[in-house]
Amino acid sequence: MRGHAHAFDGTATAATCRCVVPASCEENGCPECTNLGVNVAPTLRRVTAIRALDLRVLAGREALDQPVRWVAVSELDDPTPFLEGHELVLTTGMTLTSDDAEPYVSRLVARGVAGLGFGVGLTHAAVPSTFVAAARAAGLPLIEVPKDTPFIAVGKAVSELLAAEQYEEISRAFAAQGRLTRAALQPAGLSAVIDLLAREIGGWAILFDESGEVRHAAGPWDEARARALAPEFARLRGGTPSILALATPSEHVIVQPLGRHGFFAVGAERTFSPIGHTIVNAAGSLLTLALEQGRGPRAAHSHIRAAALTLLLHTPPSTPPQSTPASTPPETAPSTPASVAAAVLADIAEELPAGPIAVLACATPDPDALADALPTFSAPRGDHTIVLAPETALDHIIEIIERTTAHGRVGVSPVIPALTAPDLTTALDQAERALAAAGDETPVVRFGDLAGQGLLSLIDPEAARTFAAALLEPLTRYGSRTDLVESLRVYLACNGHWDAAAQRLGVHRHTLRYRIRRAADLLARDLDDPSTRAELWLALSI
Repeated sequence: MRGHAHAFDGTATAATCRCVVPASCEENGCPECTNLGVNVAPTLRRVTAIRALDLRVLAGREALDQPVRWVAVSELDDPTPFLEGHELVLTTGMTLTSDDAEPYVSRLVARGVAGLGFGVGLTHAAVPSTFVAAARAAGLPLIEVPKDTPFIAVGKAVSELLAAEQYEEISRAFAAQGRLTRAALQPAGLSAVIDLLAREIGGWAILFDESGEVRHAAGPWDEARARALAPEFARLRGGTPSILALATPSEHVIVQPLGRHGFFAVGAERTFSPIGHTIVNAAGSLLTLALEQGRGPRAAHSHIRAAALTLLLHTPPSTPPQSTPASTPPETAPSTPASVAAAVLADIAEELPAGPIAVLACATPDPDALADALPTFSAPRGDHTIVLAPETALDHIIEIIERTTAHGRVGVSPVIPALTAPDLTTALDQAERALAAAGDETPVVRFGDLAGQGLLSLIDPEAARTFAAALLEPLTRYGSRTDLVESLRVYLACNGHWDAAAQRLGVHRHTLRYRIRRAADLLARDLDDPSTRAELWLALSI
């Protein structure tokens, strides 16, 4: 990712952020002020609205939404060397004359001050008209401060506004940390934290596995952005720095490692404030903890579910499985494989779905996240995950899978009436065949949809081509002296009707009879045999 990179030692809150945020939270679609990606400061409009100060705006009203970060009192003819930007400068004009207006205002604008407060009733009875004209021309807010309003009162008012804004921001940060913690405690905690974090910062968030593949993403992210972060992962794997902050003209990004278990990145259009960094760090801690703590139990549960699936596939046909409560006494509990599977699952607070179900075979780069997100039984099987989805919740579960898996593929079996081994075995095979047909353009394939593609859709393409080449080899070796292959294809397509096939080929039916007899002799097959016809038609269709 092009741009400037800054390394942090893990305490990003110590960084100083001077971002300018002229828009309000409401303008950014955040009426509850939950967007923590930006700094907060009171505006000149809020300062001038304080009635007790009796301030009057003389120029630059259109720029009153500039943030005020401090009040600076100065009687110097050039105070800019002592300013940082975004100050409200207060002066009585003790050393200033009317001729100083334009250069004085120009210097303030160049330094980036928020506005100029001119005290009247002491050196000047009123703000000189040349200062009003210069401020109006430069777009600099010019505020008249009456004699009865001491400068210290203006300073205290701004200080109180700053303190109130900072308190509110810290309160929002604590509230956001609470929301993130509650999200982390959900069954799909990793995904929930990423989803919430993207909303909190008003941008995007991506969770990556150890290899840099996307596990889950939320907000306006895209593949190109995710790929651009790959070089940063290589830097972070070295351990130095521990956190990366990247900046481009249009985006600010933070990348953090999650122990040994992956990375996460967040991005927003605006600079992250210190509080924003705190929230991102809190999310990183929660994600790391969830990955570290969940690894052992998750692996154990995964093995248990896999064993339960194996038991279900070996259940005697006459014994449908039943959910057995963990409290069932051993001497009264059924001892069938399916019942044992149900009892084992009950020990880890899971149960088998009841009633009609469909079997789903899912290929996903993050099977753990998928298992966490699903409200029904799932188990690993080879390089994919098997899901038992109740018929009543099938569409909802498919939606969850599509939402949870990045670049995932799903095969769906027809619904079976109950979890008996024969039905489950058949449905499992159908789901895996449908999964094999799924791809980037069609990530979810139902087995029933394969019927429209014919028998060929169920056969391995390479095996089918090998079979066809071997079966038709005598005809292709015979060469082009007579087109036996095309004649045989048309003859079979016309279901053995000589006249129709001859007419389609444009030859006499006796010529066609000769070709078909010759093909039968070369193949050493009886073309009146339905099995032979089926095999040849399959080979000719490849």
